Amino acid sequence: MAAKPPSALRSVLAALLGVQSEQQRKTDFQYGSLPKIILLGVVMIVLFVLLLIGVVSLVT
Repeated sequence: MAAKPPSALRSVLAALLGVQSEQQRKTDFQYGSLPKIILLGVVMIVLFVLLLIGVVSLVT
C-alpha cells in the first residue's frame, strides 16, 4: 500500500486543483501550519511554471 503524502502537501495539491472541500480546508487551517502551507503553495506554483516553460521550449 502506498504511503499517504503529508497533510500540507495533500492540502496544497487539492487546493491547486480546486477539489478541496470546505470542511477539509477548515481542518487544514485549524491544525496545519499556515506558513508551511503558503510555502508549499508557492513552491508548487513555481514548479508548475518551470514545467510549462520547459514544455514550451521543447515544442518550439
